[in-house]
Amino acid sequence: MDRLDNTVRPYAWGSTTALPELLGETPTGEPQAELWMGAHPGAPSRIDRGAGPRPLSDVIADDPEGELGAPSVRAYGPRLPFLLKLLAAGAPLSLQVHPDNDQAAAGYADEEARGVPLDAPHRNYKDASHKPELVCALTPFEGLCGFRRPREAAALLEGLGVDGLKPYADILRARPETDALREVLTAVLTADKDEMAATVAEAAEAAAGRPEYAVYADIAQHYPGDPGVLAAMLLNHVVLRPGEALFLAAGVPHAYLNGLGVEVMANSDNVLRCGLTPKHVDVPELLRIVRFAPTDPGVLRPEADPVTGEEIYDTPAGEFRLSRYTLVPGAAPHSLRAPAAQILLCTAGTAVARGGEDGTRELTLAPGRSAYVPADEEVHVSGDGTLFRATVAV
Repeated sequence: MDRLDNTVRPYAWGSTTALPELLGETPTGEPQAELWMGAHPGAPSRIDRGAGPRPLSDVIADDPEGELGAPSVRAYGPRLPFLLKLLAAGAPLSLQVHPDNDQAAAGYADEEARGVPLDAPHRNYKDASHKPELVCALTPFEGLCGFRRPREAAALLEGLGVDGLKPYADILRARPETDALREVLTAVLTADKDEMAATVAEAAEAAAGRPEYAVYADIAQHYPGDPGVLAAMLLNHVVLRPGEALFLAAGVPHAYLNGLGVEVMANSDNVLRCGLTPKHVDVPELLRIVRFAPTDPGVLRPEADPVTGEEIYDTPAGEFRLSRYTLVPGAAPHSLRAPAAQILLCTAGTAVARGGEDGTRELTLAPGRSAYVPADEEVHVSGDGTLFRATVAV
């Protein structure tokens, strides 16, 4: 069991206050978007086993089976297959989708064969893996997830009274649902940029001051003229209460808008963007990946194990399993042991973890602090607060 020293990622969309407040630190005035916990090569956590801090990725590379467990290595190779984050959105993130495993493998192989550098701004596939992800709200958390019914989207567009939106609304009402969504998203993303910017500006002006359009007016304020503003109106608007979660499967368009949450994902960087970003948008590849079907966002609530008290967020992802414990003073400690590596994250109050070979090692975790537990190591946790547990579903 090791305390994790983690890196904050200062992306421009990050909140300037949410992470510092959780961590009990003074805000710097700069955006602090994500706190990464894991062994991602971009910003691996560090641990110290007596010889000075080392990247967790290096520690795992020295003994993959000992750190990760044989079942995890067999299923996902000699690396930690998930990345845990605290995500603090102060502005909308890019509207995006993730490929499935077959699409990722084919896309990665194609770009490798064509010699596209991994760090090229127009590169779509940084690896050959899919990227399922789960976000659990710690505060009220807003997002966009999956397509609305086309007729609902048409009514939303028509309500703005903007002439440039009428052709899109007509298509959404006249065509079969899948065809309508594909045709409208394609039209929005391939329209003349100047004409689209003018339409988005007119739509933003019409949305101003109207509560039912507040989310889209805010998006337009952050991304003036961006076609993603109209694409966002095709999607379900979701507001999560603390403790509720969203699972993002392959092909489902989504964007996080604001709020603080715990996010866990497969350890992949594959993202195809469709708006609300200055970054590269590959429209043909995006349209090949997106699942054009109306979907229920499927808000998840944890299911409590009546024996252990573990509250589990059930998803089909194999690379990760996220659960939560409510720690009560004076209650018997929870025994946490898994055949794969674990990361424990305190988000409220205090969590005390005891483990080690002789059971005497003790770590006290305050909000925003975390610990790494190697496979098959038994840890007992107690305290007064909330503890999230991320491991591999093996």
